[in-house]
Amino acid sequence: MIRIVNLMEDTCGNDGCLYEHGLSFYVETPGHKLLADTGASEKTLENAGKLGIDLKQVDTVVISHGHYDHGGGIPAFARMNPDARIYIRENAFGKFYHEKPNGAHYIGLDPDIENLPQLIRVSGDCRIDEELSLFTNVTGRRLWPQGNKELTCKEEESMRQDNFSHEQYLVIHDSGKNVLISGCAHNGILNILDAYKERFGGCPDAVVSGFHMMKKQGYNDEDLETIDQIAKELKKLPCQFFTGHCTGEIPFERMRKVMGNQIEYIRCGQEIQWQNCK
Repeated sequence: MIRIVNLMEDTCGNDGCLYEHGLSFYVETPGHKLLADTGASEKTLENAGKLGIDLKQVDTVVISHGHYDHGGGIPAFARMNPDARIYIRENAFGKFYHEKPNGAHYIGLDPDIENLPQLIRVSGDCRIDEELSLFTNVTGRRLWPQGNKELTCKEEESMRQDNFSHEQYLVIHDSGKNVLISGCAHNGILNILDAYKERFGGCPDAVVSGFHMMKKQGYNDEDLETIDQIAKELKKLPCQFFTGHCTGEIPFERMRKVMGNQIEYIRCGQEIQWQNCK
């Protein structure tokens, strides 16, 4: 049995928990206690304490990509638990920026994280053990999130569009069931699921992921049509979806009109209820 608890998300699902822009899930499997991302700060650790989760028992951490809102909690976690292995893409320490009207804002990781001795740099697909797999290098661009256009990477003195090669995805295998956990799905959830099918066959039983649809400046007709198209494609799959964070509540409600109970929003402090899975 797989247990997944949301330790950090942008919205409040438990009055006893802090919340901020970020994402972190605590996961228990028969063989592991792990973190999928660490949120933006030590607030993730505070929430774990409030929920009765002992992060000193965590043996594995998987960082989905090189943005602060997913790896900002690493330093505080590493001080608490210096033995847990932290799996991160080898290129996740790039200089990543969010281009805004008032300039480019750095959204990468603290460079000091790169010096942690417990860090394991992942160069490609990786089978950790019989329960845990990682895959990466998703290159498809079908219905690629439009918000990605604002995200760049600095190389030497020039800025380029981020291609999100620093993104990786966790697959949990347990008793014939497979769960896919993706941080923001910057490469597009449909492309990620295409890549999953190539590596593992079929589709996972459940997907836990943001969809990077949130737009603070509002949504035009093209944005809304893209959201509807993605929802229609996901509805065809025999899979339960749990989302939040960068999906945004407006896109979620629009997707839910298409997908019904096949998609659920998981807020800070909430635990995924697996009985809803197909």
